[in-house]
Amino acid sequence: MRGDVRASSLALLADRPMHGYEMIQEIGERSGGAWRPSPGSVYPTLQLLEDEGLIVSESESGKKLFTLTDAGRTEAEGGPRAPWEEAGRGIDWENVNEIRQAGFGLMEAFGQVWKTGSAEQRQKALAVINESRKKLYLILADED
Repeated sequence: MRGDVRASSLALLADRPMHGYEMIQEIGERSGGAWRPSPGSVYPTLQLLEDEGLIVSESESGKKLFTLTDAGRTEAEGGPRAPWEEAGRGIDWENVNEIRQAGFGLMEAFGQVWKTGSAEQRQKALAVINESRKKLYLILADED
């Protein structure tokens, strides 16, 4: 799920000054893990907010600490209080965790074969993974 990086950045900075990486972590936590924006979306957004005069940055131990300006505070007050919540709406966390466990289990088994298996066993494991991927796509196509 994706959320609104701009609104989330302003909402977080309304609480306190933060570093970009800290904001990424906060959004991930506050969305319950549903959304963790990439640095490639957060840092350009922060630069844009700074260019618009809504935030200022100061260097602190080699990292930029971002703070709202008065105009930024006004903008944040007019926006959503918790825009990251939208990213987590409608997610069935029980199913998500079940899917994660299945995927991790599959990769763990594949890793074991790859680390300890013979060349022939590795090729068989690779064939199983490739066949499984094809079968998953066939499920979407409603084919057997």
